[in-house]
Order: sequence, then C-alpha cells, then structure tokens
Amino acid sequence: MTPPTPPAPEPPAFRRAADALRAVLSGPPLRPELDLEEMPAPQRLAPYAAALSGGVWRDDDTEAATGRLILLYDPAGRDGWTNGFRIVAYIQADLEPEIAADELIGPVAWSWLLEALEPAGYAGESGTITRAVSESFGDKAGEPSTTELELRASWSPTGDDLTGHVAAWCEVMCVTAGLPPAGVTALPPREGGFGR
Repeated sequence: MTPPTPPAPEPPAFRRAADALRAVLSGPPLRPELDLEEMPAPQRLAPYAAALSGGVWRDDDTEAATGRLILLYDPAGRDGWTNGFRIVAYIQADLEPEIAADELIGPVAWSWLLEALEPAGYAGESGTITRAVSESFGDKAGEPSTTELELRASWSPTGDDLTGHVAAWCEVMCVTAGLPPAGVTALPPREGGFGR
C-alpha cells in the first residue's frame, strides 16, 4: 500500500497573505460590536484559500449583520487576478423596511464598499446587491415581515498587506448593520425633536 502524499507546502506569498488575515484575529478588536473568527475555506475555488466569518452585534445581543471574507490564491494566475490573488466577500444585514424600499440602497451600499477599499488598493471589482423581503404565512402569519440586504463582491488586492481589506469588509458589515462609520459617535435622539 502506497503511503498518502503529504500536502504541498503553502507558497510563501499565500502564507504571508493568510497570516495577515489571521493577524486581525489576534490583534486589538477593530470595533467592539464585531465578532470575527477563522472558518474553513472552500476548497474548489482556488488551489489555496483562507477564510474569516464575522458578525455585528447590537446592544440587545441580537445579530444585525453577518459576513464571510475568503482569500483565494492561484500561483498559476488567472485573468483579472492581481498576482494570483482574489478576495470574495459576502455580507447579509437586516434593514428597516423604509430603507429597503429606497431604490438607491444598492448603489449606496456598493459605494460604501469601494470607499472602504480605497485606502487598501483594489482592482477588478465586481458584485451584486440584493434586497429581500420575507413575509410569513399560515401558522407564522402573525410574524412581522423582514427585509435584508445581501452584498456579494470580489476584487483583487493591489498591495501586499491584506489587513486593510479585512478592515474594509468589517467596516461595510458594520455600516450595513446601521452603525455609524468608525470614529463617528451616534448622537442619542432628543426628546421633543431636534434643537429643543
């Protein structure tokens, strides 16, 4: 019986990129509302992959948004992949019905992603934004309707440091969950309206 072939060592370029992804988990939290962890990466998309999953939590311990970030690497290269790398991101967040009804929510959510990625450097971006309304019937007829936003995107990093790409994904997850941008404090509502 032939012994199994040991797995090939990870290429140094992928190992450095995957280590940068994992470094976010061991460093200081990007935001207190975020919960991040490493997850098994899909094996069929590229020869090498690493992945994170995340959630954004409200003060009442309900999850307002979830997401996945997958780093793909093909040393042979692929069309549209910079230096053999591609990043795939998914974000799902609950939306207020009034916001979900706004026809501009798709372009606005896409602009959040591009603005967050700008400092990190990206190329070949593509993706979709989906708004979904779930209505309940039968025994569940009394449950309120829910509205969700799903962002699916991929892009190629143009720099070597992937920390900024993880931070951008986290920031978009938080903003779609209704949190103010990082460094901005939301003002509490005032009784009697604005200015009183």
